[in-house]
Amino acid sequence: MTPPIASPLYYIGLMSGTSLDGIDAALIAIEGDSTPQLLATHAEPMPDELHRLLHTLCHAEQVSFAQLAAAEHAFCQCQARAVQRLLAHFSVGIEQISAIGSHGQTIEHAPTGHNGGPAYTLQMDNPSLLAELTGCTVVADFRRRDLAAGGQAAPLAPAFHQALFGRADAHQLVLNLGGFANLTWLSSQPSDPVIGFDTGPANVLLDGWFALHQGGRFDQNGDWAASGEVDQALLARLLSEPFFQQPPPRSTGRELFHMDWLQKYLSGQEAAADVQATLAELTAVSVAQGVDQLRIDDGPLTLITAGGGAHNAYLMQRLAHHLPRAILTSPSAYGWPEDWIEAGAFAWLAHQRLNHLPGNLPSVTGAQGLRVLGGIYAA
Repeated sequence: MTPPIASPLYYIGLMSGTSLDGIDAALIAIEGDSTPQLLATHAEPMPDELHRLLHTLCHAEQVSFAQLAAAEHAFCQCQARAVQRLLAHFSVGIEQISAIGSHGQTIEHAPTGHNGGPAYTLQMDNPSLLAELTGCTVVADFRRRDLAAGGQAAPLAPAFHQALFGRADAHQLVLNLGGFANLTWLSSQPSDPVIGFDTGPANVLLDGWFALHQGGRFDQNGDWAASGEVDQALLARLLSEPFFQQPPPRSTGRELFHMDWLQKYLSGQEAAADVQATLAELTAVSVAQGVDQLRIDDGPLTLITAGGGAHNAYLMQRLAHHLPRAILTSPSAYGWPEDWIEAGAFAWLAHQRLNHLPGNLPSVTGAQGLRVLGGIYAA
């Protein structure tokens, strides 16, 4: 592990994404205006029973309070284990942690409302219990402040991308491939706004289809997808979804892209491996369309690829095919391995909150202005 730096402030970020595969915990150090430093990481697997319960909640039309409370309690205990095991690997005690930034588990995200109702975003969390279990101050509920200011409440990571990867001598593109894919455009010109938006599904459909037909949680290296052939007719039907033509700001989630959404486009004659190949192609093509929407000047592009999808060799091949200008680069070159940027972002957002600094970017979310995000739950 990286040795501690002099006089830092330590923060822990907890992130459980739409893939529902576990809780990522990242310990970071921040000193003054220097770039945040990643010190230690831990991935706490999601227990199978909790995974099933969360998946049910994400797709349920009705939820009982008892069911929600049970899921929240189990999820919070999993978070606390992640914190304890993270610190066990590093010579920092809980008393030295300024705060834990908890994203919670997104259950439903409807930034434009539902059936004419108000906009909402729901992240299941219990920051009071997490503070009790860990003995540490917790910052949580980051998204709804941006939503209250007229924003989409997502994506929030682009502000952190700017802090990590922004450069005065080069443009940068950051692509996160989690359950969903989102792009961040960082211009070398300080006067240019940061642009970030969701491009569409990444692992969420790939994982769902793989689980349905192969009985596992994800397609290792994209090997099963690579064994199939892209069904161009199916791809065209999938790309007809209006979301892919929407201008930013835009964000999405399981409430739009889920297995029932996929099923309505299937003819029933497709081979299962061909559908998996087509879903990988859908991700690659929709990301390329998102890059086209940015209207970036001709020339090579640095594309920093992060998230679990960055380990999918087949998906990365398809991205390289559809983005021939792009130089695909690992964030490890900047000291941040692919899997830890999202968790690091919520550690950084906790730092922003404790220091009364904004955590959103109106140019990304569409909010009416900069806002300080999150609520503080004292130890």
